[in-house]
Amino acid sequence: MTTPDVTVTVIVYNDAARLPRAVASLRAQTHANIEIIISDDHSTDETPTVARELAAQDHRIRYLRLPENSGGCSAPRNRAVEIARAPYLMFLDSDDELPPKAVELLLAAHREREVDFTMGAVRRVRVDNGRRSTWMPHLVAERRTVEGIESDPRLLFEHLSTSKMYARAFLDRHRLRFPEGIHYEDQLFSAQAYCLARAFTIIPDPVYVWYIEPFAEAASASISNQRHKISNVRDRVHVQRLIDEFLVSRGHGSLREDKDFKFLKHDFRMYAGDLPYRDDEWLESFAEIMKPYLDTLADGAYARLPRPERVVLQLLRDGRLDDVRPAARGLGHGVAPRRVTADGTGATYWGDTVPSSARARRELDVTDLELDTRPFPSAHFRHEITGLTFGGSGAAVTLAIRTYDPGLRLPVGPQRAALVLAPGRRRLTVPFRLDPVRPGVFEGRVHLDLTRAQLPLHGFEGIRHPLLRLEQQGLAHSGLLLAPLDFPATTARVDYRSGTAPHDVTIEPEGRNPGRLQIRWRPAGVTARVIRPMVQKVARPKVREAARLVASVLK
Repeated sequence: MTTPDVTVTVIVYNDAARLPRAVASLRAQTHANIEIIISDDHSTDETPTVARELAAQDHRIRYLRLPENSGGCSAPRNRAVEIARAPYLMFLDSDDELPPKAVELLLAAHREREVDFTMGAVRRVRVDNGRRSTWMPHLVAERRTVEGIESDPRLLFEHLSTSKMYARAFLDRHRLRFPEGIHYEDQLFSAQAYCLARAFTIIPDPVYVWYIEPFAEAASASISNQRHKISNVRDRVHVQRLIDEFLVSRGHGSLREDKDFKFLKHDFRMYAGDLPYRDDEWLESFAEIMKPYLDTLADGAYARLPRPERVVLQLLRDGRLDDVRPAARGLGHGVAPRRVTADGTGATYWGDTVPSSARARRELDVTDLELDTRPFPSAHFRHEITGLTFGGSGAAVTLAIRTYDPGLRLPVGPQRAALVLAPGRRRLTVPFRLDPVRPGVFEGRVHLDLTRAQLPLHGFEGIRHPLLRLEQQGLAHSGLLLAPLDFPATTARVDYRSGTAPHDVTIEPEGRNPGRLQIRWRPAGVTARVIRPMVQKVARPKVREAARLVASVLK
C-alpha cells in the first residue's frame, strides 16, 4: 500500500444518519491520496453497520471502534492518531464536512514552507435557516505565516482543532494529544498547539464546514450548546484553569491577559445571554462556580470589554443576582438600564445606588455610554412590555408598554410613539402615546391587530420582531421591544386578502436573548400548497436570469 499524504479522522458516536455525508466530503477531495479513519466511540445505533459499508466501498477508509464509550471527542481522536499512517493529520466531526479543496490547500501550504500546522477559514452553516458565515473572519482574512503565538494572540479565539492540518512530527515531538476525560478539549489542545508551534501558516480559503444547530433539543445538542447544564459551566471553567496552568508552566504567562479576554468575550458571553432565562437555583450555582475564577482574571481583560458586558460581570461578582437578569437582556443591542445614579463627580453608575467598592465603581460606571448626549438615532432606551391582553381571535393583542429613558433624552410630557412591523416589504405602523409617569419613565398602551398586516401576494413565511419608534425634532429612533419571558404563545388563522391567502399567525416570546416580542407567519391552505411553491420556482436564479434576458429582448 502506498503511504497516504494525509490522514483525516472522522469521529462519530450514534450518528449513522450524518456519517455518510461527512465521509462523502472526504471521498470528494481534490487531493485523493488520503487515508480516512472512522473512529467510533462505541456507538449503539446503526453507526457500526454504516461505517463498515462505507469502508467496503473505498479502500482508503478504515473503521476503528473503541471497546467502550469515552463520553468525549479526545479518545476516538487519539486512538486514530495511534494507527494513522500519513505524515499530516486532520480531524472531522461526523455532523460536519470538508470543502472539496480543503486537503489540497492545507497540504500545499505545508509544502510551500515547513511549519508545524496550517489552518484556514471555517464556514458556519445554520441548520435552521441555512445562513452562512465565516468563523472569526478577521483572523483568517489573508494568507500569512505566524512565527509564535505572541505575535498575534488574537488567534486564541480560534480554538477549533478541526480547522487545521497538523504535521505528525510536530505532535509526536511534543507528545501532544487530546486531553481525555474532559469536555472542551479543543480549547486546551489548541492553546497548547499555538504555544508549542514555532510557526504555522494561515490561508483565507474555507477548509471546514461547521453545521450549527443553536436551538437543537437538549438531548441531542452538542456539548457547547448544553449551556443549560451546570456541569457544562463547571467543565468550561475547569479547562480554563488547565490552560492557565499550561501558559505559566511553559513560559507563556504574557498571554494571560489575551487568554482572559478571550474567555470573557467568548466563553462567558455565551452564558450571559441565557442568564435572564435561568431560575434562582441555577443562577446561584453558576455564580458559585464562576465567581472564584473571574476573580483570577486580569483587570486589563475586563477593560477591553464593552461596558454592558462589564456591568453583567460585576453584578455577578458582587452577588447581585436579581440585577444580573435585567442587565443581561439586550446585550449587544443598545438597551439602556432601567435606572442610573450620578455621584458628586459627574460619573453615572448602573442601578439606583452609587457602588461602594472601587472595583464596582470602575466596572459599573456607565458614563461612557453617553446616555444623555449621544445622537438621538443611536440613543439608549429600554422598552418593556408589562402586560399583554389577547383579543378574541388571537390575532390581535393589546400591549402595555413601559419605556425607560435614563439619559432624560425625551422632553417632558406625552410622547408620540409607534410600533413598526414589516412582514414583507410593506410596513405596518401603529401609532400610540407614551405618557410620563416620573422623570425618565413613560407608559402607554397600543393595540396590535395582525389582520391589518399587508402580506406579499405569494404570502409570507418567517419571523418578525416589532420595533418601537420614537421621533424628536425630525430624527427617528427604533428600539427593541422586550417581552415577558414566559407568556403563553397563541396561534390564530388569519384569512388575508379576503380569504385567498390564509396564514397561521403566532404571537410568542422569543425564547432567547434578548427576549423580544416575536410574531411568526406560516402560510396555510392554497397559499402553502400552490402559490408559494410556484413563486419559489420562478424565483430561482436561472429563471430570474431568463426573465431578464426576455425583458431585454422585448425592449
